[in-house]
Amino acid sequence: MTNLIPELSFKEIEKGDSFSINLLKNALSDHGFFSITDHELSKELVNRCYESSKAFFDLDFKTKNIYSSVGSKGARGYTPKGIETAVGETIADQKEFWHHGPVIDSSFDKKIPKNIDIEQIPDFNKNFDELYTELHKIGSRVLSVIALSIGLDQNYFDSWVEKGNSLLRSIHYPPVESRSNLHRARAHEDINLITLLIGAEEGGLEVLNKDGSWIKVKPSSEAIVCNIGDMMQLITDKQLKSTTHRVIQDEEGESKARYSIPFFLHPSPSVILKSVFREDDEGILADDFLNQRLKEIKLY
Repeated sequence: MTNLIPELSFKEIEKGDSFSINLLKNALSDHGFFSITDHELSKELVNRCYESSKAFFDLDFKTKNIYSSVGSKGARGYTPKGIETAVGETIADQKEFWHHGPVIDSSFDKKIPKNIDIEQIPDFNKNFDELYTELHKIGSRVLSVIALSIGLDQNYFDSWVEKGNSLLRSIHYPPVESRSNLHRARAHEDINLITLLIGAEEGGLEVLNKDGSWIKVKPSSEAIVCNIGDMMQLITDKQLKSTTHRVIQDEEGESKARYSIPFFLHPSPSVILKSVFREDDEGILADDFLNQRLKEIKLY
């Protein structure tokens, strides 16, 4: 199916352009996916981070595995291919990835771990620290727009995410080894509040439509793809949709390596996730919700 994911100017949304805002509202309630341009993220910074990512994944497995996060919930460092498995699936995703979070100090929740330095790539953390900072700013602005769209104060989520447990995931999908399994990341939903995906112009990402068909996501080269996660769906009583999506190898195309860097915007572990519309909802601790989901995808 042709791309039904709207591409919107973030400048126009923040200026209050009614046409853009209506498109955003429809996307949020329909399938939870949209992409933004005019977001002020440096293309040069994005390129540096992709170069750092490729340099890491080009290392031999023994070296990469020194930084393995297996057994520690995958919170920081390296997770090899064959570990993460979509909920309800028995076959693991065909990907390896690296997790990088905020630069923390004593003001952060003690459950948020420190980042890991990669000895072989000196500029890796410098580049990803910078990217984290910029995407956190953009993500906070997106949350403000979402808050307004559902009748909340624009600063509603600020305290949730200011010292939050957000993370960057640098992903490498190796060439598909067998045409019998074209799923690089099987159908899943994201755990967090919202996700920002940079460099998404490379094909493979698909979103499940209401009619059961798959929508191919094909943004322009500098657009950031945004989507709603399970935490946001939970606190909005499913008014905003956390939609199933996947990454798949095109049946006709040549199988080659694919790289991706999503930013998962999480609240602080101590935030209570409860309905923003109902005062009688007791909610669930963000850290408990996260750990439940990590167990389901075999990262815990």
